[in-house]
Amino acid sequence: MVLEIGTGLGYQAAVLAELSGKVYSVEIIDELAQRAVQRLKRQGYTNVEVRIGNGYSGWAEHAPFDKVIVTAAPDLIPPPLINQLKAGGRMLIPVGLPEAQQLVVAEKDLRGKFTMKEIMPVLFSQLEGSDEPALRAS
Repeated sequence: MVLEIGTGLGYQAAVLAELSGKVYSVEIIDELAQRAVQRLKRQGYTNVEVRIGNGYSGWAEHAPFDKVIVTAAPDLIPPPLINQLKAGGRMLIPVGLPEAQQLVVAEKDLRGKFTMKEIMPVLFSQLEGSDEPALRAS
């Protein structure tokens, strides 16, 4: 089961649907979400659910997720996304301020220990956030 933050046009959700049993995708822009839903239905994808909302909070009702992929950059990794990652799961997320973002692979081992590894510098749009404290990639 995969959580995607940032549905956009739905292309990545379709790719993920081919690779995973179920995809839950959150999009903050109503019009983009509606168009993605139509596009995915037209293409016959029945294993993708799209919700309009702030991806910072994830989709707790369907957690835990085996994988989480985020397509907008928070300053810090949102605690709800960490909490919704299954033990043994992996998250791919751009993290940081616009001038210093890093693509991070985060993993939660089977004991629940959370680790992060910076992969490369990137530039993504900012993820709408929250006032909740979060973890900084290191």
